[in-house]
Amino acid sequence: MKLAIVQFTPLLGLPEATIEIVKPLMQKCHGADLILLPELANSGYHFESKQQAWDSSEIAGEGIFSCFLKEVAEEQNCTIISGLNEREGDKLYNTAIMVDKNGLIGKYRKLHLFMNEPKFFEPGNLGLPLFDFRGEKIGILICFDWMFPELWRTMALRGASLILHPSNLVLPYAQQVIPSYFITNRIFIATANRTGCERDITFSGRSIISNPKGEYLCMLSPNADEVVIQEIDLSESHNKMITPLNHAFEDRRLDVFPDLGVLK
Repeated sequence: MKLAIVQFTPLLGLPEATIEIVKPLMQKCHGADLILLPELANSGYHFESKQQAWDSSEIAGEGIFSCFLKEVAEEQNCTIISGLNEREGDKLYNTAIMVDKNGLIGKYRKLHLFMNEPKFFEPGNLGLPLFDFRGEKIGILICFDWMFPELWRTMALRGASLILHPSNLVLPYAQQVIPSYFITNRIFIATANRTGCERDITFSGRSIISNPKGEYLCMLSPNADEVVIQEIDLSESHNKMITPLNHAFEDRRLDVFPDLGVLK
């Protein structure tokens, strides 16, 4: 399959204008089976007020950005995962939605809110769903979720072949730490980070796709709007052997850490 990452700079609080920025980048993704966009791709990130966050939110699967993604998925016969400023009732969530030509497939809500995010968003309440894609399982995490290795391991143990990671990274750590997750869990990982500045924050770009062998398949620039399409074979994630005699999961000494039952 072919996986595309779209790295770009949304316009804060301006979803319609942001769509016009994304359109030509999505056209460069023709031929991709999966397309991954950054966190909060419809709205931007560093809101000046709760009202600004609210005004640039939408109902998942129904708003203008969701409908735009559905149109692209239908035109290009692909599946798209994108960060979304999601409105449900009177609450906002930092969400990632999965969309194909038929519309909304499912969504994940960010579990670990970063810095000022609790001023605008509720903590995620959908757990760690996995999504079926052509016989393989795909998981989603959002930005600061990278900090917690339990999330990556839990989804890998549940059979995830690929974890998609829409992000608005500003700290320098994630791109350094994430390689340890694709090595220890023997899975594919794709981080779609954004670029640009909002008020006093500069985002770090450097979106990545990596394989279960611990190799970067690509890394984008720190500050340019870019698209990359990478061919990957998700069945490679089924091989959990580190050496001919060592298995990434079966060699764990569960007798030493029995309280971590969720990781069994």
